[in-house]
Amino acid sequence: MKFRSIAVEGPIGVGKTSFVDLLEKKFDAHKVLEDIENPFLKDFYEDKGGAAFQAQLFFLLTRNQQLQQLQQRDLFNQITICDFIFPKDKIFAYLNLNDSELLIYDKLYDMLEPQVPKPDLVIYLQAKTSRLLERIKKRNREYEAPISEAYINEVNKAYNYFFFHYTQTPLLVIDTTSIDFVHREEHLDELIEQIRKMERGVQYYQPMGS
Repeated sequence: MKFRSIAVEGPIGVGKTSFVDLLEKKFDAHKVLEDIENPFLKDFYEDKGGAAFQAQLFFLLTRNQQLQQLQQRDLFNQITICDFIFPKDKIFAYLNLNDSELLIYDKLYDMLEPQVPKPDLVIYLQAKTSRLLERIKKRNREYEAPISEAYINEVNKAYNYFFFHYTQTPLLVIDTTSIDFVHREEHLDELIEQIRKMERGVQYYQPMGS
């Protein structure tokens, strides 16, 4: 396997954590899952004043801490697979914060970002908004219940825009709208084959029917 550290990204409900769980087994990898325990998240989804800024700063600092700890591991002994990358924090910041809050956020982000290790490969999982909503409803997390279709659509568009311009690492873009890699072994095997064949630059994989 040419890539020793892999990050899986995608919008809410796309299945990135499930994909990381499956890759962990296939590659006998060390798994790092994003810490989603954020005390301000419920208030944010309920649109309470100031909660967006509090939630965003909490996520920023938590993601930085997790990746700093990862850097201290001996990455040459085992493949490492994460379900997030640090720059994605800005996607949500620019969606949810006002100009004054962004002024503070950007200063803190610029201080932290140079210290954060980059993965060897990023896998971006895409899906249509309607499919994301289906998956969010299916997993039935209480704190996600207030999320509106409009917000998910905005997040989805922001992710597509971000990764259309992404150049920091090799990038594999996979359309997951019409596949089920959790329950269909052949779908998972095909995605793993795409990862093994991945080279430098950007590559797109769109399964039949997507």
